[in-house]
Amino acid sequence: QVQLVESGGGLVQAGGSLRLSCAASGRTFSTYNMAWFRQAPGKDREFVVVVSWGGSRTYYADSAKGRFTISRDNAKNTVYLQLNSLKPEDTAVYYCAVDSVFKRAVLAAGGAAYEYWGQGTQVTVSS
Repeated sequence: QVQLVESGGGLVQAGGSLRLSCAASGRTFSTYNMAWFRQAPGKDREFVVVVSWGGSRTYYADSAKGRFTISRDNAKNTVYLQLNSLKPEDTAVYYCAVDSVFKRAVLAAGGAAYEYWGQGTQVTVSS
């Protein structure tokens, strides 16, 4: 059974940092792109960033550029999201997701491209 477990969320003051982790199990994810999405209260889920299956390519949403960094450790089946210079508007539940297509060439920003999702981790940024 495929499982994604996020961790690392919490309460932080504006300007602070957090590091989110997403541990995958149930199959090998080293040949699938992985992404982070987030959903703030009362808002639709939005794309944050995606990393290619090999880890060499990334694509960030404008809101994440320059502040967030995605990385992955395929040996550990884990993807990370470093959140720096956090703002109150970053408050949301953050979800990791695994692409449905083996070694997809395009780094997809749409949620429909992703097959497996974690349960989410809450990030709250106070002003």
